[in-house]
Amino acid sequence: MMKDKYHEVIDKSKVTTDDAFVEAEVKNLIDKNLSKYSTPEVYKQLFNCIDLTTLRATDSPRSVADFTERVNQFETEHPEMPNVAAICVYPNFAQVVRAVLEVSEVDIACVSGGFPSSQTFPEVKVAETALAVAGGADEIDIVINVGDFLDGDYESVCDEIAELKEATRDGRLKVILESGALKTAENIRNASLLAMYSGADFIKTSTGKEYPGASHFAAYVMLHAIKEYYEATGRMVGFKPAGGVRTPEDAVGYYILVKEILGDKWLTNEYFRIGASGLANNLLTAIFGTETKFF
Repeated sequence: MMKDKYHEVIDKSKVTTDDAFVEAEVKNLIDKNLSKYSTPEVYKQLFNCIDLTTLRATDSPRSVADFTERVNQFETEHPEMPNVAAICVYPNFAQVVRAVLEVSEVDIACVSGGFPSSQTFPEVKVAETALAVAGGADEIDIVINVGDFLDGDYESVCDEIAELKEATRDGRLKVILESGALKTAENIRNASLLAMYSGADFIKTSTGKEYPGASHFAAYVMLHAIKEYYEATGRMVGFKPAGGVRTPEDAVGYYILVKEILGDKWLTNEYFRIGASGLANNLLTAIFGTETKFF
């Protein structure tokens, strides 16, 4: 039986699918390097990679405007510090952030495509994405159709990603794998490869909503998939852990994995992001040496 192009890509991959091996390697890399990279310089670099996120049922134009204003104020009050990479909101608030944001180097990211479940009509996903971009979004974060993926319907998964990439126009498309639902190294590897070959500019661990969020386990597999994809195509794809990344120690773990697996050229906010809300204040507390609740 002839293999389709999706299974051909997966079958060629040399990225490990041995869960126990991944667990051991992650522990070894982080244990060996954690104290070395737990420094104010690294904390500042991590702060500059944050997608500062508000995704609440209680979000409103006023609350999102206030949230955005804090980023403006941070620029004024701490000119010595890099700012966050982006503000991430629901798509209906793209215009609010665009109207209020005064910091040119901070991007506007929107979740889209029936976030967080990805359970709606493909036409609705495309329309929502196009409306977010029209409203001022620079970046779009979508979730793969996890149900179709687990059913083995890779064609539907990939066609949808490609269509949403087109709707994102010149913006970045971040594809959320929902690694907590995928669970195994094999599933995470396969989803990573399919997303990248379908046009993802970033692959992202989780929504942080229904399933377990980011893990160093998932990161290890995703980063090796990015490395393999880069070696095959020459295209750099970014990495974004999200969902429950709160402590500086946890964030440094992701920094170590990116550095050790992909190298320093991935350690800028062009290719490394962290989706978080509470992490920003915890990093600032570690940097300033006093409890800080700026955001």
